[in-house]
Amino acid sequence: MALTDDILRRVRGKGRGYVFTVRDLDDLGSRAGVDQALARLARAAMIRRLDRGVYDFPNLHPVVGPMWPSAHAVAEAVARRTGSNLKGSGAFAANLLGLSTQVPAQTTYLTDGPSRSVHIGRLVVDIQHADRVDMLLPGTLAGLVITALRFLGRDVVDADTLKRLAVTLDAKNKKKLKAVKRQLPGWLGLAIDQIAA
Repeated sequence: MALTDDILRRVRGKGRGYVFTVRDLDDLGSRAGVDQALARLARAAMIRRLDRGVYDFPNLHPVVGPMWPSAHAVAEAVARRTGSNLKGSGAFAANLLGLSTQVPAQTTYLTDGPSRSVHIGRLVVDIQHADRVDMLLPGTLAGLVITALRFLGRDVVDADTLKRLAVTLDAKNKKKLKAVKRQLPGWLGLAIDQIAA
C-alpha cells in the first residue's frame, strides 16, 4: 500500500488535469507494482484510465463531474513515455499561424517517436511518426513555420504568405530558421531566405 500512497501523492502533487503514463512513475517502484497500484487507484476512482497505459487525475466540474483532458496533455504524456519530441500537425500549424482558416477535424500530432492513437471518450488523439524535416525545431514557432509550409506546399505558398510569416516571427525564430536551412528541401530553403531577410 505504500507504493499506492506514493503514486497518489505524486499525482495529487501535479494537480487536477494531470495526464500521465507508467513511465512517469518508474522511480517509485517496479513496473508490475506500479501497474497493480494504478489498477487499484482506477478501481477506487481516484484516477482514471484513459487508454492502454494512459491515465489522468481528472479536473472536476461542479455540475458535470470529471472532465476529459485536453488532446495536447494526452499527446505530451505519450511523448514523455517514449522520450520523443512532439509537434502540431501541418494543418494545426497552418491554422495557428493564420495561413489557413481550415480547422483540423482530427487532433493529430507529429513525433519522432512511434505512431499511436489514443482514444478518450469520442476523441481520438492521433500521434504520427514524421520525417526528419517535419520534426526540426520542435517546441518553437520556427518549427511550426516549417511544418505549416510543408503542409501547404510549394504551389500554395506565395509572396504574401512569406511576408505574413516575416512579420509574425521575431529575430530569434528567424535565426533558428536560418540555422536549419541546409536541412530543408530547395524550395523551402528559398522560402526561409525570404522570411528571414
